[in-house]
Amino acid sequence: MTNAFVINGGKPLKGEITPQGAKNEALQVISAVLLTEEKVTISNIPDIKDVNKLIELLGDMGVIVERINEHTYTFEAKDINQDFFLSEAFKSKGGGLRGSIMIVGPLLARFGKASIPKPGGDKIGRRRLDTHFLGFEKLGAQFNYNPENGFFNVDASNLQGTYILLDEASVTGTANVVMAAVLAKGTTTIYNAACEPYLQQLCKMLSRMGAKINGIGSNLLTIEGVEKLGGTEHRLLPDMIEIGSFIGLAAMTGSEITIKDVQYKELGMIPDVFRRLGIKLELRGDDIFIPAQEHYEIETFIDGSIMTIADAPWPGFTPDLLSIVLVVAIQAKGSVLIHQKMFESRLFFVDKLLDMGAQIILCDPHRATVIGLDNQVKLRGISMTSPDIRAGVSLLIAALSAQGQSTIYNIEQIERGYQHIDTRLKALGADITRI
Repeated sequence: MTNAFVINGGKPLKGEITPQGAKNEALQVISAVLLTEEKVTISNIPDIKDVNKLIELLGDMGVIVERINEHTYTFEAKDINQDFFLSEAFKSKGGGLRGSIMIVGPLLARFGKASIPKPGGDKIGRRRLDTHFLGFEKLGAQFNYNPENGFFNVDASNLQGTYILLDEASVTGTANVVMAAVLAKGTTTIYNAACEPYLQQLCKMLSRMGAKINGIGSNLLTIEGVEKLGGTEHRLLPDMIEIGSFIGLAAMTGSEITIKDVQYKELGMIPDVFRRLGIKLELRGDDIFIPAQEHYEIETFIDGSIMTIADAPWPGFTPDLLSIVLVVAIQAKGSVLIHQKMFESRLFFVDKLLDMGAQIILCDPHRATVIGLDNQVKLRGISMTSPDIRAGVSLLIAALSAQGQSTIYNIEQIERGYQHIDTRLKALGADITRI
């Protein structure tokens, strides 16, 4: 029997909620502990499956892991068991976790070799790993895929700094190549580098460990290789996807919600995109306060044409929040075109929203037009299954705003990205039960 959430919607919520640490940052900075034999302390780590699996994987490899409190760990990667990487245990654990690709860069840099199983993860279209491997190859790594055992074997005994133009501004690809380059000989230049806050955080952490990185926050990184790195302390940013999800939740349910400690300056254009949907939000200290509002009206462009919201590499709007924006637009006044450029099957959850009574035209796998209901008609509760992490939370928000009861199956997908989401929503007054 799989777990499900049963939600009785249509009630306004009220209160304060604190976002968890950033999942995507966690996968990168936790992998970076492999670059040094000294102790690294990381705090604000979210308690979610994908992150816990990675921590467990590091423990299996021989990293000494200590849990200081609920969200703080220390890591000491003194003795790494190299044989573990060819084991069946590594294959089953590493293969089931997309984040496992992130350990390759640090392992190559420090030990000159690595093996990884072909990774798995979300079903939101093909996520190419070519960027990672092309980057490693440019630095001088040789790798071959062994179809017999399904492993990539990489030899990197002589990594040399070089000029790399990434074929796409992949966040994990950039992070992986940066981690390989910090210990390579000579200077590496990475152009078309991703510059998301997560990546800036990783670079700042590596710099504190003794790495020499210039251009942090831009798409041109220059890295001078060093002999070795030392230990450090690092605190994760709050998860901007959660923050965006909670803004959307407040608007859609007509709730007054305060989102605590959001590190506002790291949110880029996220608050502005929600303002474009007509959502009022104000900054109080470092908290975002969203007043209860019965109506929110989508702006049009200056010439009166329909608003388009599309994803783009940072500092553009993150693709992880497009599903949330799409759902929130359902009860806005006005129309909006949602253009999901990065992944080809992320909009297919729209059919569930149509069953709930939303007015949406799915133009093609990348575009959907939402015709806002302006709260004239409430969505109705239905039973549904969550296809991926972000769609899962979007459906959860839709269910909380709907009249009647909804059941969401396959909530494991939601819980890969959001910690204790049911208990945190209950604290705001949501009627949500896990079965």
